[in-house]
Amino acid sequence: MAIAALLLLSCLLVSPTSHAFYLPGVAPRDFQKDDELQVKVNKLSSTKTQLPYDFYFLDYCKPSKIMNNAENLGEVLRGDRIENSIYVFKMRRDETCKVSCRTKLTAESAKNFKEKIDDEYRVNMILDNLPVAVPRLRRDGSQAPTYEHGFRVGYKSKDDKYYINNHLSFRVMYHKDPESEDSRIVGFEVIPSSIKHEYTDWDEKNPKVHTCTPSTKITPSSNTPQEVAADAYIVFSYDVTFQSSEIKWASRWDTYLLMNDDQIHWFSIINSLMIVLFLSGMVAMIMMRTLYRDIANYNQLETQDEAQEETGWKLVHGDVFRPPSNSGLLCVYVGTGVQFLGMTLVTMIFASLGFLSPSNRGGLMTAMVLLWVFMGLFAGYSSARLYKMFKGAEWKKITLKTAFMFPGIVFGIFFMLNALIWGEKSSGAVPFGTMFALVFLWFGISVPLVFVGSYLGFKKPAIEDPVRTNKIPRQIPALAWYMQPAFSVLVGGILPFGAVFIELFFILTSIWLNQFYYIFGFLFIVFVILIVTCAEITVVLCYFQLCSEDYHWWWRAYLTAGSSALYLFAYSVFYFFTKLEITKVVSGILYFGYMLITSYAFFVLTGTIGFYACLWFVRKIYSSVKID
Repeated sequence: MAIAALLLLSCLLVSPTSHAFYLPGVAPRDFQKDDELQVKVNKLSSTKTQLPYDFYFLDYCKPSKIMNNAENLGEVLRGDRIENSIYVFKMRRDETCKVSCRTKLTAESAKNFKEKIDDEYRVNMILDNLPVAVPRLRRDGSQAPTYEHGFRVGYKSKDDKYYINNHLSFRVMYHKDPESEDSRIVGFEVIPSSIKHEYTDWDEKNPKVHTCTPSTKITPSSNTPQEVAADAYIVFSYDVTFQSSEIKWASRWDTYLLMNDDQIHWFSIINSLMIVLFLSGMVAMIMMRTLYRDIANYNQLETQDEAQEETGWKLVHGDVFRPPSNSGLLCVYVGTGVQFLGMTLVTMIFASLGFLSPSNRGGLMTAMVLLWVFMGLFAGYSSARLYKMFKGAEWKKITLKTAFMFPGIVFGIFFMLNALIWGEKSSGAVPFGTMFALVFLWFGISVPLVFVGSYLGFKKPAIEDPVRTNKIPRQIPALAWYMQPAFSVLVGGILPFGAVFIELFFILTSIWLNQFYYIFGFLFIVFVILIVTCAEITVVLCYFQLCSEDYHWWWRAYLTAGSSALYLFAYSVFYFFTKLEITKVVSGILYFGYMLITSYAFFVLTGTIGFYACLWFVRKIYSSVKID
């Protein structure tokens, strides 16, 4: 029943035909005929370099004054730079052969264009919060439309000549209100082409070309393409047509979110869920039966005065709650893990309910940063509670480490990667103003909250151990090879990684191949499965460890589940060499730098889940048996 309920919940959360859990991000805007529509330009992006650039980094037509639109923190961190452009339409008024401007390429600007064409850069534009899309044919030959995000800067011919896409044919789809003149924009497409415009005399105020007229559309096949060369004059032009559509405003993002391999996606994830649920059921059943038998046997032994014949995990009752070596560091990592778990859980819930959809640009990143900051309260509280359980006295020192260790390491790596992006003159570099804002959030809000949490946690009475700890540590017998720490820790990480690796493929694709990730409902279900799997595998291996009379379980529990981060990083290496076409050294360093941060965060998250599961399990079993 539980499995059926879980699958039903997943279907409700992720059904591709249901819009109940998807909010389109912004309030709808109604346009009357001839209302002005301003096309905004976003970054130039490439999956080959992963380095975004400002649109005006290339010598495109510029408006008289370039204005940056208000951005949220997430947009800045993603490298989005949304600015105004020379493309201004009139609602429901078609235009053909509209000349934007003429530009003379310098040697430098021609070189920049060629480099961006080589690196397969795409131009991203936005109209009424909809990104521009290029329609293309599906691989399976079906008629259903599919889209690429943004259009290419240009292309390279077989004879190594570079051509620029200087003519854009826009198509704006709108949904008209049957009872009024109001219309809403529901689609924004473009077909780019390269055309060498011909003209006699150039008039800046009233530019005219022979290649097309306001009454005739351009046919790219019958025109010479525009080559990129130093000192060449390039004329930029565009057409715009408006087309009525049956698509409702609430469903306008659906075309962007449809993937070619959606069937594979659904089947593979359901398959993954079924395997993990089956394994979880098996593990839980074995544990319950074996444990109940153990506890019944031990309690029976007590009544028969045969306690001296004890074997297994009950033997180490006098040492199992002995504080581990580096107990302070363990408290710091557990506190950080709680902070991360809280952030992830709340983010997933909001995303599953549609509040952080792709149309809410930068919303996901902003939510994660702010939630991380505010979850500092729980980090301080949990690390202080654990530290007091270990009978530690220097709670301020532990609090400082909790507030600074993980964020400090991540910020250090991030700062070095940002310096590399600065060196490449990319718009993906986080400006110093934003960097200062991040440091303020960390020092001004997160650190004080960690101290408040720590103070509250340390004020509470210490958690009492269910059994007394002996003064003299017990000697641990020789362990079998399969119970050695390194082996059991590495084995423990396989199952949690197996629970998420199919979903991981889609997440990596959305991050590194500029796809939209929107199936947060499924991600939430997979996250729940991950929590269950981490808890169960740690408890099972901890049980075997205690049966081997090895009571050093504290760090082992953390590392058992946390080792799944090793497999995550190994998978990211595999993904890099099999799926990505990154050729630049800087881009490779960026990829592995960010994946290192991700793996470190995953280690802290899964390790903490495993640790708390094991702590609960050990306290439960030792409080269930009678000890003299």
